[in-house]
Amino acid sequence: MSGRWITVNDKMQRGYRYQLVAPRGRNFAEGFQPYFAPAEMLALGVFEGKYLNDCRGEFPKSWFAKARLSETADPAVNCFAIKSRLPLGEWSKRGWIIGDDPRGWFQWYCRYFAGRRMPEEDARQIKRWKAIRRHVAQIRRHCEPGDPFCRPRQRQALLHWAYDSRKL
Repeated sequence: MSGRWITVNDKMQRGYRYQLVAPRGRNFAEGFQPYFAPAEMLALGVFEGKYLNDCRGEFPKSWFAKARLSETADPAVNCFAIKSRLPLGEWSKRGWIIGDDPRGWFQWYCRYFAGRRMPEEDARQIKRWKAIRRHVAQIRRHCEPGDPFCRPRQRQALLHWAYDSRKL
């Protein structure tokens, strides 16, 4: 679908347009190797099931076929059944949300995975993705291998960033 233009009209963006310039799920920047595709993350349970609910039309229907979604934020929907995110307003206050992706990193990742490329923003978001790895080290340091009940909040946070902590 490379070359296709996407127009976004949802609760957070009106008339936003971007072009898909790379094949879906391919041609990622060097060093950026997320463990999960967006559909896999949604199926495992992320963001308390309350993410992308009003903008599903922007992404392939297949991404939502097995998604664990909720009309209201429900920590039980999360893979580790625990709340592990800050409200969107807090993300904005901390400067994590800028420009084209008002829903944050996961929205950027969905669009990047779909084929949108924005060199400066891609580099910024990939740098943030790499920084979250510090939580992998903390889980390895403090948990017995294979214990999914040890540090579930950190494990859920890693899942929100496309890392698989279930095998740590």
